[in-house]
This record gives sequence, C-alpha cells and structure tokens, in this order.
Amino acid sequence: MSPSQFGQYDDKEIVIIHDDEERFLECYVENEINYQGNKYLLLMPVDSTIIILTDDVVDEDDPDSTETVIVEDDEEIDAIFDDAKAVLGELNLSLKRSGISLTASGELPPEEDDDIISLELDDEEEGLEVEELQFLASFYSLEQRYDICTPLAPILLIGEQKSSSKVTLFNPDKPELQGIVGELLLDFNDDD
Repeated sequence: MSPSQFGQYDDKEIVIIHDDEERFLECYVENEINYQGNKYLLLMPVDSTIIILTDDVVDEDDPDSTETVIVEDDEEIDAIFDDAKAVLGELNLSLKRSGISLTASGELPPEEDDDIISLELDDEEEGLEVEELQFLASFYSLEQRYDICTPLAPILLIGEQKSSSKVTLFNPDKPELQGIVGELLLDFNDDD
C-alpha cells in the first residue's frame, strides 16, 4: 500500500502520521474530535508495534548487575536493524523503520503463556507500570543479546490535524487541551 494521506481499509479510515524525521506510520482512525478548527484523532497503528529489549549494566563495578531496558537510541537501532529484520523475516514478519516506533507487518505467531513477559516501566508521573509483551525472537548483535517483542495491549496515539491535511503527533502542553485526550479515550472505550 502506498502511503497516501487518507485511505480506507476494512471500513476504517487510515491516516499517515509523521515524526520529526519525516518517517511515517500508517494508523487506523479509532475516534476523532473537532475542537477550535483542529481535528484530534485517536489512532492505532496498522502494523504491529515492535519493541527491542536488551540488558544494560546498572553497576560498572558489578557486570552481573543488569536491568532490562527498551532500546530507544537511534544509532543503536540503526546498528542492529538488519539483524532484527532477518530474525523477524524467519517468522514471516517484515520489520519497518516507521515513524514513532518500529513496526512489523505480517501475521504474529499465536500467543502462548510461555511467550508472555512482563516489563516494569518506571513512569515519573504515574509510578511503576507493568506492560505485558509477547516475546517473538532473540538475536545477538554488537556482542550482546536482544529480544524482540510486541505489546499485548493495543498502542494508541493521539494525532492532530490542523487546517492543512498533515497529521502530526499531538502533545497536550496546554492544560485545556488535555481534556481532548480523555474525551477521545472515553468515547473509544464506550465503543468496546
């Protein structure tokens, strides 16, 4: 599918959201609200979100003290991308360097209890959060092990479409705009 600004797929509208580096991510429109001439969209990526984990040494004096971290550094992702793509290719998944996050197209393997891992995330505002991930594969690169996973819960993004047709990631820096996020999510949860 070529990246067009808007499209239809399975009766859901698809939009393209761009990141700061002009990479794009195709998303289904799950909900939308118009407010003061702008359109705010609740979006779900079309392809599966991919998270790459590795162990990071916490204490330089004790190399055995490690913690699992999400690989977010663009240079590290660039260095391991081809290896990760090859490993996912063995599962008939195609890894993409999409905007916002890595994604993979293709059918995910069935969830099995042995493949579910819990990752504790420390959020400054919300405290400790646990995210469940489906383990897909592991590989070695740069002399360390990497695990490729996908979140079990759907990843939701908020997009903003101003008068131009370009959709960008929404950052509710004004307190009065934070209510938009709640309203989009409330209407989305009511549809379930």
